[in-house]
Amino acid sequence: MTQFLLSIKQITAVVCVGVFSLCTHATPLASGIEPHNDTHNKHEHHDEHGHEDDHGHVSKSHIAQAIADEVGITTSIAGPRTLQQSIKVYGELNSGPEQTSHVRARFSGVIDSVYATIGDNVKAGDLLAVVESNQSLKKFQIKAPISGTIIQRHANPGEVTQAQILFSITQLNSLWAELHIFPTQRSQIKKHAAVTITINNEQYQTNIAHILPSINKPFSIARAKVGNPSQHLSPSTMLEAAIYTNTIDVNVAVNKNALQSLEGQAGVFIKAGDAFTFRAVKTGQEDKSFIEISSGLAAGEEYVVGNSFLIKADIKKSEAEHNH
Repeated sequence: MTQFLLSIKQITAVVCVGVFSLCTHATPLASGIEPHNDTHNKHEHHDEHGHEDDHGHVSKSHIAQAIADEVGITTSIAGPRTLQQSIKVYGELNSGPEQTSHVRARFSGVIDSVYATIGDNVKAGDLLAVVESNQSLKKFQIKAPISGTIIQRHANPGEVTQAQILFSITQLNSLWAELHIFPTQRSQIKKHAAVTITINNEQYQTNIAHILPSINKPFSIARAKVGNPSQHLSPSTMLEAAIYTNTIDVNVAVNKNALQSLEGQAGVFIKAGDAFTFRAVKTGQEDKSFIEISSGLAAGEEYVVGNSFLIKADIKKSEAEHNH
């Protein structure tokens, strides 16, 4: 319901921003927006609502702060930033071979009793089973060689042990993210590179520990350890990762969501009081979220990040009214 109401407010705001004469009487949202007045002469209209360039294009809109807050128009400050360029890859979680121990009986015999089963968390030295030796008829204990979770059990009282695996124990307090690296990506990815792993909308920061060839697969495997102290992550879980390949320091950068296009030019909306002015800019390097501004915007200027399309809609509406 909240999302629905917000959508209604945003639609109303578009109408309010663009059709001022109607909004003045139709909705309280219009109280903070400078209305058009058909009795104004051309000079007054520009002073009240915006200004035109040499081609008659309006590039400014006035929106009261209360209205901007109501419809979710948000701003940020342009400034220096370190861009972190990355490559998106996919893979899955797995446990390493060093994390699993397969437990067998030292001597062939009959299983007398069993003290652990699948899913149990055990510590190194915990008693798992007791076996009676076929040769000596003496009973001996089978204990856990490592701490971890029992993931397999093939031991029941009365069975003969022979050489079979009785228990498999895996340590799950950490897992390995095995990332698929294709040949076109391989030259950009280095050992120890920083990685952000995303699993079920949760993020984990780690580094690449190994890059291995993959047998019978068209990709290499980059392995990065992921902490799992609560053991809520499981092997074979699919994941997405961003491997960072380069960092670049720039003097001015903005959030990429701020970019708009007006009259064929890329730019952002600058806020000064209740005035929002379109400023054409030239862009440079970028990462996932931010982009460098090489000209057109200075560090310290306040620019619109969220819902700038509402301001653009007002400007386009004003242009249409001017042309008619």
